[in-house]
Amino acid sequence: MRLLLLADTHLPRRARDLPDEVWRAVDDADVVVHAGDWVSLDAWERLSARARRLVGVVGNNDGPELRAVMPEVARAELAGVRLAVVHETGAAKGREERAAAAYPDVDVLVFGHSHIPWDSVAPGGLRLLNPGSPTDRRRQPRCTYATAVAADGALRDVALHELPLRTGRG
Repeated sequence: MRLLLLADTHLPRRARDLPDEVWRAVDDADVVVHAGDWVSLDAWERLSARARRLVGVVGNNDGPELRAVMPEVARAELAGVRLAVVHETGAAKGREERAAAAYPDVDVLVFGHSHIPWDSVAPGGLRLLNPGSPTDRRRQPRCTYATAVAADGALRDVALHELPLRTGRG
């Protein structure tokens, strides 16, 4: 099962649309996971219409329209991988321990908020992944997204993809 991991798209504030490369990744994915800060209901509607399956949550920049259609925490079992998705996990220091205590029954926690890619494993084996942002790199060298494969109860082939720099914000 091919997964596309996104977060912090901030449409249309940080970009008018997702980059073409990300839309191609949506088309290739069996499941798109979005860890919040969509900003507009239109972004959710467009991704929902195009993705085969979408697992998403709201972020701190998402208003009532988005909160009406998505939870703050989403859970899914994907090819035997127990996944949870949230927007915020708090400060980097102590993140693994807090996440492991908060989500003892999952294998992978996907989160966003910081726009900083993250891939670590907590004591006990919980994997934490933040795909960064495909539209707002903030202080990162590039905008990013991630892909992975879920198969036979394991997550493998996790890859962070850097997008080309574009003119203007980005």
